[in-house]
Amino acid sequence: MSELLSQENLELLAELSQCPTETDPAVCEGSHHDKYRSISGVCNNRQNPDWGAANTALVRWLPAEYEDGEEEPRGWDPQRLHHGSQLPPPRRVSREVVRTSCKDADAAYSQLLADWGQYIDHDVTLTPQSLSGAASWTQRDLSSICNLITLWRVSGSQTQDSLCMPFQRSTPACCSRSGSGMQRQQLNAVSSFIDASLVYGHTPPLQSDLRDLSGRSGKLAVNGRFQDRQGRPYLPFVAETPSACGAAGRGRGIECFRAGEGRVNEGLPLIVLHTLWLREHNRLADTLKLINQHWSPEAVFQEARKIVGALHQIITMRDYIPKVIGAESFERHIGPYGGYDPTVDSSASNVFATAAFRFGHATIPPILSRLNESFQEDRRFPRLRLQQALFSPWRIVKEGQCAPLRQPWKPPENHRKENLDLAALNLQRGRDHGLPGYNDWRDFCGLKRIATLDDLAEVVRDRRVAEKILHLYQHPDNIDVWLGGLVENFLAGSRTGPLFACLIGKQMKLLRDGDRFWWEADGVFTQQQREQLWKTSLSRIICENSDIQEIPADPFRLARYPDGFLPCSAVPALSLEAWRDDSLKNAFWC
Repeated sequence: MSELLSQENLELLAELSQCPTETDPAVCEGSHHDKYRSISGVCNNRQNPDWGAANTALVRWLPAEYEDGEEEPRGWDPQRLHHGSQLPPPRRVSREVVRTSCKDADAAYSQLLADWGQYIDHDVTLTPQSLSGAASWTQRDLSSICNLITLWRVSGSQTQDSLCMPFQRSTPACCSRSGSGMQRQQLNAVSSFIDASLVYGHTPPLQSDLRDLSGRSGKLAVNGRFQDRQGRPYLPFVAETPSACGAAGRGRGIECFRAGEGRVNEGLPLIVLHTLWLREHNRLADTLKLINQHWSPEAVFQEARKIVGALHQIITMRDYIPKVIGAESFERHIGPYGGYDPTVDSSASNVFATAAFRFGHATIPPILSRLNESFQEDRRFPRLRLQQALFSPWRIVKEGQCAPLRQPWKPPENHRKENLDLAALNLQRGRDHGLPGYNDWRDFCGLKRIATLDDLAEVVRDRRVAEKILHLYQHPDNIDVWLGGLVENFLAGSRTGPLFACLIGKQMKLLRDGDRFWWEADGVFTQQQREQLWKTSLSRIICENSDIQEIPADPFRLARYPDGFLPCSAVPALSLEAWRDDSLKNAFWC
């Protein structure tokens, strides 16, 4: 079949079936992938075309641990003991540990640090959830799934918190990688690379749907009904209506926005960041076409996409990751760039997607403040509770301009909406994915195993939290990896403990070193272009695409206006003169 179908058709079949066949390396030879990365990530690695590509299985750094050795999550069978005891229900752990182990509000960083973490996570991982029978265990009664995450009864009474919480298993990968045996594996539906796929999509049909092909301008499509007061565009609406955002009149006729990533409407900060990058792509496309009028629309689009992808990489690796794992851990686990390494698999790991990079779920603020031009709370638009900011793009259109919401990074919150508990979901997701326990991952990272209460108290730095954890789990080897990594004391200059710093650092190094199109790799950009790319920042992107006139040089750091703020004219800007092309090689490329 591969001889009869184009690579784009094969990718579409893989997307629809979620059963991709292995890509023949011959497909990657002599193709246009020499210059621009494919939309799905396939052929980034010529010898192993599926490494890092969309709709492939998350990789395992340690073998999966299932209750039955194949697919049942730990804790499913109430008769099975783990080191002599049952595993605690996730909701009880959430209630008794996560809700009571909050750290102080962050005095160094703004909420934008957490927002960017969620945004860039959506660029590299998406584990789809099954809504069909594939979500259940073979020959099991679906009604008994409730037993997985039901909360302990309190004082013998049935409380709202003890109701069953819905949970859908992650979609299994029907084609597991060699060496995985018959164990259940999970999919990454998007490409693992930091490639701005959440702006451009991860399949050819989605990419086409997001582009303004009729305008032949190399731009992305924009909203045809609304723009801000300066004429800047908003994201286009989804095609199918009514959508969740306009349900029950709440959206005031404004539907969900459409972007390269389906989670764009989950919260206002995500919508803002997506909108900024839509505007930035179109701004770049306008300038590239102006200085290279002989370029085809396709050349303009691909060059602008290439620049936007590079800026995502720079902001993430230079400005974000060192703040999360600390400078020392960055040097130890990532280190300086040594060039593209074709032996490195950049695929996202299961433990990174399911546990380590979900550390940010403990930083979601319960209240969102909306600020005016002087970075004070805007009296016209009061604070929003978290649930008021979910799936509400109408607030961007009707209630103000597109500027990031900035406030201190808040302590962990255990959010509940309609009996949903994010911490409990994270714990159950780790068991659903067969992640080994906390101690096994400490071993993996070369850290000392936890054997006693004193060991755990030393790592957590709060003996009361350590006591609660061991009281619930009964044995250190039973502790779920997400919980263990979350409660560790922060390393100096970081916002994670040593375990998550190790796992995040290891993944980021793989994402960088195994990416043939990494912005620093030989032949991707010229030296002059790399110098221009390095100058830019998220502050500059905000200045270029919003009404903001003053901003911190580093928007991730918390500044008290006006101290530490610069006029936008003082924030370095990228000059596209380095992209001036006097040749005709891009004139007719399509």
